[in-house]
Amino acid sequence: MSILQNIHAFDVQTFYWCMARKHRARLTTTGRMVSFSADGPLYVIGACLLWWAGYESLVGVLALGFLIERFVYFALKRSCKRNRPADALDNFRPFVIPSDQFSFPSGHTSAAFFVAYCLSEWFPSANSILYCWASSVGLSRIFLGVHFPTDTLIGALLGTVCAVFAIGVVL
Repeated sequence: MSILQNIHAFDVQTFYWCMARKHRARLTTTGRMVSFSADGPLYVIGACLLWWAGYESLVGVLALGFLIERFVYFALKRSCKRNRPADALDNFRPFVIPSDQFSFPSGHTSAAFFVAYCLSEWFPSANSILYCWASSVGLSRIFLGVHFPTDTLIGALLGTVCAVFAIGVVL
């Protein structure tokens, strides 16, 4: 069995474990709200507010980093073409309709960890809250049934690496 098959088997087992422990109504509602908090338009609004508050260098980091993060994210999505759980598993339906066809990596998780890292550099006292939120975004994507666990893990890594790079370039 190849390493990719082993990873997929682990992902499927972990995914089903998560689904078996989920209180559907409550977690689905909460998951939708948390996932919505990581939608793209809210980042634009947040960047505008930061610009208005005088954090121009942070907005520069966010702009550069998001360009890089989105480029890498789309390249991975289009090259890996990993099916989402609903397409890969028999008799499974997600709790939300995903915005695109493929699962790997999780863009919501990547963006959330990117923002959490960047904001924690400027606002270290909010570090715990930011990373709890970013982790919740990743978990919400699993519990909503649109990503496997490794999709969110690699998304978190991608967002973090892009943040480190963007901060290093701008500052």
